[in-house]
Amino acid sequence: MTETREAVIKVRGLRNQFGRQVVHDNLDLDVWRGEVLGIVGGSGTGKSVLLRTIVGLNKPAKGSIEVLGVDVLNAPDIERREVETRWGVAFQDGALFSSLSVLNNVMAPMREHLDLSPALMKALGELKISMVGLPPLACGKLPSELSGGMRKRAALARALALDPQIVFLDEPTAGLDPIGAAAYDELIGELQRALGLTVFMVTHDLDSLYAICDRIAVLAEKRVLVEGPIEGMTEVDHPWVQEYFTGPRARAAQVKGQATGQTGAG
Repeated sequence: MTETREAVIKVRGLRNQFGRQVVHDNLDLDVWRGEVLGIVGGSGTGKSVLLRTIVGLNKPAKGSIEVLGVDVLNAPDIERREVETRWGVAFQDGALFSSLSVLNNVMAPMREHLDLSPALMKALGELKISMVGLPPLACGKLPSELSGGMRKRAALARALALDPQIVFLDEPTAGLDPIGAAAYDELIGELQRALGLTVFMVTHDLDSLYAICDRIAVLAEKRVLVEGPIEGMTEVDHPWVQEYFTGPRARAAQVKGQATGQTGAG
């Protein structure tokens, strides 16, 4: 994490509401440049809703969102589209185009936003696929021909297609076996360090939190209840936080993280 603590995402007074159901109310959050921020919370606290709201897939009832200095809720379309090229998103299920090969999925954002020759786009697409640890053979495969772990890596390659500054990950290790999840965590950590990425990660995976996150933000009571290093979470006097961060799974994840020398990406 950088020492200047420059906020690349600023959320203020956010209210998300669906009918009578209020998911977030007066939610504030800062995300610092170069950090890996883990977003956690119980079921129904709106972790994925928060992510989708920041990237513009959900319109909030109230509040402001600034990403890389741009008011994304009120910016002109051209300014909004420009800032969208500076982040990438990998959804939980990959959200790949089922009828396109992996390579064409990765090239899709390039076709939309960049004026490049087909040969250059192909070369860049192959590079991104290689960066996420997929073999060259994967380029020509359809998403249905990939394992779950490979689809997640393909989705990450597409998220990196435009060389973003920020990457949003929605439950990136969900559905993976422990070995696959650990390998994905390691990949995220390596890419974050190599590319200087800011990573906004919605997760429930305690191993991921201990392995690669610099800070944790806990959603509860319709807001960010607490944020800070994972080491301080056990001191928070809240039933869910206590149960989550002091239970047997948390203790096992902490021991695992200490044994591998992983204490965050920064």
